Amino acid sequence: IGLIDSLSTYAKVNKFGFIETPYRRVDPETGKVTDRIDYLTADEEDNYVVAQANARLAEDGTFLDEDIVARFRGENIVVKRDRVDYMDVSPRQVVSAATACIPFLENDDSNRALMGPNM
Repeated sequence: IGLIDSLSTYAKVNKFGFIETPYRRVDPETGKVTDRIDYLTADEEDNYVVAQANARLAEDGTFLDEDIVARFRGENIVVKRDRVDYMDVSPRQVVSAATACIPFLENDDSNRALMGPNM
């Protein structure tokens, strides 16, 4: 869900009415981030370790760093690269399309960031 009442970027509603968002699958055997996209609900996401979209990747799709900033069951954690199941598609997928238009959102006052998309 977006920062306000609109869907976040890349999100969609499935046939059961649940909101899903896309993630890039990490191949467990090779450790490579694949181009395969899986849409997961919030409940499904809780079962997986999800790396941030800005994690550094080598040309072959493997993680460059040994320790990866990720989230698991709603908590931000640091894990070894072999524990990552999915990777976010984009750093902007947690905000709505209107919110994504705010320049330097991460450095903005939270009240201003919430007000901007509603204008």
